[in-house]
Amino acid sequence: MSMKIFILAALVAAAVARPQEGHGHQHKHAYSSQSIQRHDVPAKAPPGHFEHYSHPKYEFEYQVKDPHTGDLKTQHESRDGDIVKGYYTLHEADGTTRIVHYSSDKKTGFNADVKREGHAIHAEPKHHH
Repeated sequence: MSMKIFILAALVAAAVARPQEGHGHQHKHAYSSQSIQRHDVPAKAPPGHFEHYSHPKYEFEYQVKDPHTGDLKTQHESRDGDIVKGYYTLHEADGTTRIVHYSSDKKTGFNADVKREGHAIHAEPKHHH
């Protein structure tokens, strides 16, 4: 599962960071980065038996900064067994930044703390005469 998440994050970051073709003017370069660390612990099984379950443990993060499209986001997540913790930030179209800290475990399920920073910018309506 962690590898699927990493591959998805890498593909999204690569697609977003791709230079825009067909535009005659210069734009600032997009930036993306990804990092993953797997800390798999081999399963312990009695001799002669194969254990399908191993203790899942990983940590990953990614970041996208594209000034041309305004796509600004980061994510960091770690897992140790059944405990997952992480956060992500996302620059919203209205100029605010959404910040979400989340956790998940068997006892309490999934929990998220969502905050917004900044002031929303709303376009003025155009009047037609």
